[in-house]
Amino acid sequence: MNPTIRSDTPTARAIIVAAGRGVRMQSDNRKQYMTLGGLPVVSRTLQAFDRCEAIREIYLVIPRADFRFCRDTILPVARSTTPVHLVSGGTERKDSVYNGLLAADCKDEMVVIHDGVRPLIVPDQIEMCIAVAATSGAGILAIPVKDTLKRVHTGFVIDATVQRESLWAAQTPQAFQYELILEAHQAGGNHADGITDDAQLVERLGRPVKIIPGSYMNLKITTPEDLALAEAILSAGLIGEVDSRIQGFEGSRG
Repeated sequence: MNPTIRSDTPTARAIIVAAGRGVRMQSDNRKQYMTLGGLPVVSRTLQAFDRCEAIREIYLVIPRADFRFCRDTILPVARSTTPVHLVSGGTERKDSVYNGLLAADCKDEMVVIHDGVRPLIVPDQIEMCIAVAATSGAGILAIPVKDTLKRVHTGFVIDATVQRESLWAAQTPQAFQYELILEAHQAGGNHADGITDDAQLVERLGRPVKIIPGSYMNLKITTPEDLALAEAILSAGLIGEVDSRIQGFEGSRG
């Protein structure tokens, strides 16, 4: 069952990572700046975090060359009443997150890390992550894998079918006690190649990471098809709906 959102959920600072080039989008325009429902993708993401009462400040990590563009175009349409600070991105995602952590510098507080190209996140889901991480140290959104998975070797030949019963697809936001995630990044250092999310760094420390059942609507916009699907979700008014099978998930699959 989904954790109950508590009235005493602690406040947190948000790091929104939007420094990627978006190669798979097949466009000269960065995916985080593409239009979704009349607004830039990352502006929609900022709005979701602005609506979350638990968020004190937002650190938007973008390419330094985009600072003026974001000040002139992205931030005005987001209309965030929560303070937004621009942070220079790094070579890889882990570097961008680490830059955001250093900028936040919030010892003894909570931090929430989110992909800037997941604009359909809703405040309740953000707050659930914070509530879980406040007691366990780390909590991330994830969804049960629905498809049959195949492990494939060279030549596109199936090597094995992977059992999906215990598999979940990680999403963001991912929330952590600040000192824990900072330690995880510093311990990873140059050995963090191949790391695709922040929870994996915490796992390497041997610390538990709790799963919070999320939503299949919480898309990461990576390809043109993702953008079209996000538009359809918005048009259908489905944003924020959590699949009832996830809410009542007890380990069985249909």
